[in-house]
Amino acid sequence: MAGIRILISGVFLFLLQSAWAQEDSTVLTYREYIGFVWQHHPVAGQAALQREWAAAEMRAARGEFDPVLSSGWNDKYFDGKHYYRIFDAGFQIPTWFGLSVNGGYESADGLYLNPENKTDKNGLWTIGLEANLLQGLLIDDRRAALQQAKVFQQASENERIRILNELLFAATEAYIDWQAAYFTRQIIGDALNVAGEYLEATRQSFINGDKPAIDTLEAYLIVQDRLLQYQSNEIEVIRARQQLENFLWYDQIPLELQPATLPEEMGTENFEIPVSPVVDQILANHPDLLEKDYKIAQYSIEQRLKRDKLKPKLKLKYNPLVGTADTGVSPDYYSIANYKWGFNFSMPLFLRSERAAIQMTGLKIREVEFELMDKRNSLRNKIEANLQKQNLLAGQVALQEQNRSNYGVLLEAEGEKFSYGESSVFLLNKRQEKYLESSVKRIELVAKLQLARAEYLYVTGQFPGEME
Repeated sequence: MAGIRILISGVFLFLLQSAWAQEDSTVLTYREYIGFVWQHHPVAGQAALQREWAAAEMRAARGEFDPVLSSGWNDKYFDGKHYYRIFDAGFQIPTWFGLSVNGGYESADGLYLNPENKTDKNGLWTIGLEANLLQGLLIDDRRAALQQAKVFQQASENERIRILNELLFAATEAYIDWQAAYFTRQIIGDALNVAGEYLEATRQSFINGDKPAIDTLEAYLIVQDRLLQYQSNEIEVIRARQQLENFLWYDQIPLELQPATLPEEMGTENFEIPVSPVVDQILANHPDLLEKDYKIAQYSIEQRLKRDKLKPKLKLKYNPLVGTADTGVSPDYYSIANYKWGFNFSMPLFLRSERAAIQMTGLKIREVEFELMDKRNSLRNKIEANLQKQNLLAGQVALQEQNRSNYGVLLEAEGEKFSYGESSVFLLNKRQEKYLESSVKRIELVAKLQLARAEYLYVTGQFPGEME
């Protein structure tokens, strides 16, 4: 009997500790938790970098249209003779239309100067245009890079959403797991307390001569069973808390939950699902499918550029020439008869490299189109299966709640009979076992329903939208 007294004392100590913990506990709601994850988790910071990558990519593409300044100086002295001195400076301004505006200044003199470089003593000014009339007229490397950078901006924002979607769903799984483990422990703890009360009542009945000694042993074994269940579940609670802590960060420092921190009551109100979601509309804006669309868009720009390279190259240059007076540039020194012009023409004879490049880009597009078809069908099936799963789980939760309530009524009635000596510890234990099983099963089903609704937001790519 000494062992029984020690166990009873341990049960009452457990009751006091539980009451103290409830007094000083702090509830961490799902909304507070998921908002904290969204703001401070390193992966969320990684997702935010996507916007910076896109901005840098756009800046680099626009930089290809930056004006360019250039200058050069060549001077030659040999054997006491000044062969030549040549100075030139210029600028070039690329434009979106395939034209380049260029101009400059050149000055040259010397005993052995090439005649074509000769200028007067004040130098020569030029300004004019360069134009691609065939290849490069409608698209060129600069414009293709800028168009792809614009697509990359959209793709980067989409990738940010995809990363956050993965993160928030994983964090939600951890929270639901913590909820289920914690409230299961609460139920088992309540059952342990009740078993302790039955043990004390049985012991008093034995002392009073109303119960045989064997009943106290049976009640003692029941308490041991409940205590083992409680300790086993305690391991699950510790595991779930540690899993949850993987998502808690602040200022790049991982955080730990305080021992008195509790989850909110289990429910599905955190995950609002449309009554009749339109699957086609969801798929039209799905991040996984948009990723494929952006790839196709970038490949299409690349293919358009490579098709343009099938054309011959024909570049036309025209530069009026303006002389200078001692006082500077003067309109009197301009004449329509003074100019430089020319063109460059080239064309590969077989175009095998260009045609192969077009073919390979076309194969890339087809490959992504097949991936897109498969992904769209897979997502449609996942969404429809998830909606059916939610309906079934909602029905199971309602049914299990009824079962739990009915088992509770039976347990209460059996407890009344036990208090009047009309029942046994064995029957009371069976009633309590059924009530405990139904209570734990209800938590499992509610957790599954919560997870199914969270999975719906994940599969449809709507988690980040819930936060922003």
